[in-house]
Amino acid sequence: MSGALGQPQLPSKIDFGRTVRRVHVRGIWMRVDVRALIIGLVLVVVCIGIGILSLVNGEYPLTLQEVWRALFVDSSGFDRTVVFEWRMPRAVSAIAFGAALGASGAVFQSLTRNPLASPDILGFSAGAYTGALIVIIVFGGTYLDVAAGALAGGMATAAVVYLLAFKGGVQGFRLIIVGIAISAMLSSLNTWLTLKADLETALVAAVWGAGSLNGMTWQQTGVASVLVVVLLVVTLALSRPLRQLELGDDAAKAVGVRVEPTRLVLMLVSVGLIAVVTAAAGPIAFIALAAPQIARRVAGTAGVSVGASALMGAALLSASDFVALHALPAMLPVGTVTVVVGGGYLIWLLIHESKKRL
Repeated sequence: MSGALGQPQLPSKIDFGRTVRRVHVRGIWMRVDVRALIIGLVLVVVCIGIGILSLVNGEYPLTLQEVWRALFVDSSGFDRTVVFEWRMPRAVSAIAFGAALGASGAVFQSLTRNPLASPDILGFSAGAYTGALIVIIVFGGTYLDVAAGALAGGMATAAVVYLLAFKGGVQGFRLIIVGIAISAMLSSLNTWLTLKADLETALVAAVWGAGSLNGMTWQQTGVASVLVVVLLVVTLALSRPLRQLELGDDAAKAVGVRVEPTRLVLMLVSVGLIAVVTAAAGPIAFIALAAPQIARRVAGTAGVSVGASALMGAALLSASDFVALHALPAMLPVGTVTVVVGGGYLIWLLIHESKKRL
């Protein structure tokens, strides 16, 4: 083929789509999205960077050399106490809990195929809060009792929402509507429980309910982080059937996915992630809602990814906690910062979705 001046015309550039590499690991071939991999590595670096800043900054500022010496050289000085006993549990909690919230939100948004679906909206966080409130106000339990109450409350709420939404299977829109209704009822119950409690107990419940990482110890962080890691591994193992469910029940059945059992297991694991975080730090809102969609847009993927959402959640919660602790005139619970950030994101998302429908 020749051009207008008799010169050969070069063929137009062919778009082969996103760059994907095949990786061979221990006898298994995997397809790796290069852009998603780079975004994931960047998020890991961001989490590590914020974690280091959290160890260095504070009312007792330290240099990087002092932090290194406190962690790996001097095991008995005051710097060691500040870094290892006071600051590091909080930094590790922010990363682990953020990852749990992001992964949980990704599962529910995939199952419902709706970006507004998250454990906050569906009432599971409110249910975990109710369980913890009952333990605090009625039984006056210890930390482990409160954690067990939050776990039981979250699981019970998930069971009620699932049963009420089940009608020959679970439809995403019906699940969201039932979840919003249950969440409203539980929020009213939580308010009533707080008003009926004595002043001291109500203050304890209110502080816990704001969602905070203040006072985290290795005992709390260690147990919760181990549970989060176990549940994240299970969630990542179920990523492939989750992607099939995102295409619809019929498509999932066509490739051999047992739809309802798989969906139920995914919901239980995701509620477990939320319950663990709520039990340790109180209800932290909007990370589960915002992280999956921000990760999807940054990575440019067609759907939400559990791994990318977990990393984005870890980065968001770490950054929010750093802002709550160091960037404001007064220290605030991290839940307050996430509400402000997530509220703005929710407004933007509603406007964006409404414009798409016009």
